[in-house]
Amino acid sequence: QAQLAESGGGLVQAGGSLRLSCSVSGRTFSNYAMGWFRQATGKEREFVAAINWNGGSTVYADSVKGRFTISRDNAKNTVYLQMNTLIPEDTAVYYCNLDRTILTLRTYWEEFGSWGPGTQVTVSS
Repeated sequence: QAQLAESGGGLVQAGGSLRLSCSVSGRTFSNYAMGWFRQATGKEREFVAAINWNGGSTVYADSVKGRFTISRDNAKNTVYLQMNTLIPEDTAVYYCNLDRTILTLRTYWEEFGSWGPGTQVTVSS
């Protein structure tokens, strides 16, 4: 079972930027697509972005397209989420997870039983 550790969250003003990191252990990182998800208080968890095993393919939720960039470093077993032009609606706990492909990640993520602790992002207006 993979161990996931998110970091990099914090409090930022609207229009600002943050870079989240997620380190993975317990799996061969380069064999898996990685994804970012978020859950705002009182709302269901939602998909944010995903990247395939070698970084050659990415996909984003419409709400973050053009503002967020997902990337990965297979040598460091780490996936990143660069978040620019943040808005208050981006306030949430951000989580990462993994699966074999972007397609299976997006299809089955709601069934995943194991998640990391997440990292809190708060955007003030």
